[in-house]
Amino acid sequence: MIYSVLLGLAVSCLLFLYVRFPYFTQDFIFVLRTVNIGRLVNRFGRASPCYTILDRFADIARSHPQKPFLVFEGEVFSYRDADRISNRIANALRERALVHAGQTVALFHGNAPQYVCTWLALAKLGCTVALLNTNLRSRSLLHCCDCCCATTFITDEDLAPAVAEVLPSLHMCGMSVLLLFGSCKTDGIVNLSAAVRGASEEAPPLSLRSDISIQSPALYIYTSGTTGLPKAAVISHHRLWLMSFLQRMTGVSSRDILYIYLPLYHSAGFLAGLTGAIERGNTVVLRRKFSASQFWDDCREHEVTVIQYIGEVMRYLCNTPKSERDRDHRVRLALGNGITAATWEEFLRRFGNVRICECYGATEGNIGFLNYSGKIGSIGRVTAIHKMLIPFAFIKFDPETEEPVRDSAGLCVEVAPGETGLLVAKINKIAPFSGYVKNPAQTEKKKLRNVFKKGDLYFNTGDLILDELDVTGTFKQVKGQLVKEGFDPNVIQSKLFFLDESKQTFVPLTQELYSSITNGHTRL
Repeated sequence: MIYSVLLGLAVSCLLFLYVRFPYFTQDFIFVLRTVNIGRLVNRFGRASPCYTILDRFADIARSHPQKPFLVFEGEVFSYRDADRISNRIANALRERALVHAGQTVALFHGNAPQYVCTWLALAKLGCTVALLNTNLRSRSLLHCCDCCCATTFITDEDLAPAVAEVLPSLHMCGMSVLLLFGSCKTDGIVNLSAAVRGASEEAPPLSLRSDISIQSPALYIYTSGTTGLPKAAVISHHRLWLMSFLQRMTGVSSRDILYIYLPLYHSAGFLAGLTGAIERGNTVVLRRKFSASQFWDDCREHEVTVIQYIGEVMRYLCNTPKSERDRDHRVRLALGNGITAATWEEFLRRFGNVRICECYGATEGNIGFLNYSGKIGSIGRVTAIHKMLIPFAFIKFDPETEEPVRDSAGLCVEVAPGETGLLVAKINKIAPFSGYVKNPAQTEKKKLRNVFKKGDLYFNTGDLILDELDVTGTFKQVKGQLVKEGFDPNVIQSKLFFLDESKQTFVPLTQELYSSITNGHTRL
């Protein structure tokens, strides 16, 4: 009788918790994972030299040397293969004194295993790597090299013609321009492919990385700027670890197979994708670029279990012709950001029970959200611990002046629940903001002071989390402001893209391209 009563009470308590706190179990697991990640990052930072994602890669290469690391166009590269290739690259560069510890190297290269191995090699030499957008040309390309103070420029044979256009300017800046694989007939581009093939496979000395700390810059990843020229966001080893742990937070394991088609110069492809896979020790199926028609065939062929997405990718997949094999795949998890609720529902209806983890974050930002509960349409769930560690708020914002609304005391005003507001996050030791390289003005612009009390400091995300676009009474978009703004990247805050017929793809609309269009040099 007593046991029956106790069992009944236990069931009642569990039922009450489920009704009152439906996400209790998920919240509890999320908090445990968050605490564990914090513990790991602290431990990595205290090590001397600090333990980096490169060290994690080396550990896997030693413990599971034959495990497939990269699958690319019919070839499989194990962790040992990638380790040996990267050692050859590092030694070829080091023997010729082309790269030194502490230098910044610009990497202008398409998605390929050689890209990954080149980054690993440069990390082994103690360098910071600037990941350049492969769509950059002329002035924008030179700007990205200049703002990160790169001393060496590495490209591939497909992009050599674009490099040739700016080669004299790169040389005037004292920059060495190198090709590590393939062939190139362009004078001024040093081809080291033979040197790489014949170089030693011994690991470079660890002393090359002895000065690296957890706050040292590991990467520079570029974000679009309102001036049309990209800004180089500083990705420290601390931030690299935090973004690499995203897969761990969503339950990805070493048994999973990850599909990466996003460009590796993008933070989603490189950090949430590649380095996240290294942290987990899983296998990456790498593709040069996204193809909606080949997407599911790739997933079936390679037994992919985890996919990434950004923006409209999921809608593109939903717009492909329906097939009897739509649910014939092993994908269990989709990780990314930018999916609408309608597309989310359609994707699940069509492609089956795939867990979608929508997240929010910016390359240079100090705050992120993760929808681990699976609630359709949500970009994330927040616990009390999350807000305690990284205080954030939505404040009133004047779109005309592009400034926060302040009260009589000069402080910002928090919006009511459901009201449109600007997301700001407190800058502190746990959530730092490293800013942009050689761009103090833009770095300062992202900081908000005296938000809720005198002397406090917050990161301005520039994001307003709006339910819908402004519409007329007949549900047409309000076009007056849109017409006024046109497509000038100096005016439009959102990312703009232009369909480049020569490349058969959309490319970022830079100030340079905008001027070319308005001058009539480039046709729409």
